[in-house]
Amino acid sequence: MGKAKEMIVAPIEGRDAFRFIREHHYSHKVVSNSQVHFGAHLNGKLLGVMQFGPPMDRRKSAALVKNTPLRGMLELNRMAFAEELPRNSESRALGIVLRLMRKELPAIRWVISFADATQCGDGTIYRAAGFTLTAVRKNQTIIKMPDGSIAAKHGLAGAWQRAGTPLPGFQVRYIYFLDPSAREDLTVEALPYSALKEMGASMYRGERAGSIEVDAPAVQAGEGGSIPTPALHPQGAVIGHPRVEEE
Repeated sequence: MGKAKEMIVAPIEGRDAFRFIREHHYSHKVVSNSQVHFGAHLNGKLLGVMQFGPPMDRRKSAALVKNTPLRGMLELNRMAFAEELPRNSESRALGIVLRLMRKELPAIRWVISFADATQCGDGTIYRAAGFTLTAVRKNQTIIKMPDGSIAAKHGLAGAWQRAGTPLPGFQVRYIYFLDPSAREDLTVEALPYSALKEMGASMYRGERAGSIEVDAPAVQAGEGGSIPTPALHPQGAVIGHPRVEEE
């Protein structure tokens, strides 16, 4: 199939990104306000997609880092990779994209992303890429409806919200500083990666991992996040992202 270092990572058209996300993301749903789309190709085939756009609540998110203009940050709101990619492809592709953004989008100071440790995983790829862990919270936004379906609470009317029950698990927030000086303006605590295990939030491929060691250093480096470590990629894994808004 090829090696991870042979991947070509470059911008792609939105229609191609949305098509891939619907097929490969664990939710099979897209975030309609995604604006920047990157694809990972190997042997001429699209096998991974990363999409960025403004957060749903831009002002609230911008307040996490002082002196951030409303257009000075983006959310990594969808990420999915096909299972046939070789080991370490996900973290390598994400690292390439972050370097491209630092060079081509200098107005963007930082990137925010969320890991769904309720249904999917706790953010192995983000830690491998050097993201800073900034929150580990019990899930209150992904709910199970009386008919057994799963929905995002913010996408439902009040009566429907009250009818659902939050799934047991956690939502995990990460930030990556494209501008290293922005780290000094962080208004919330930077947590050690070990907090995931301590809070019982460790999850991989939808399975609670309470007895599994945290797969990245417990202490984050002062600049640029953690020392990169290989992302786990057992055969058959499809890595996705938690946001569940439909186009």
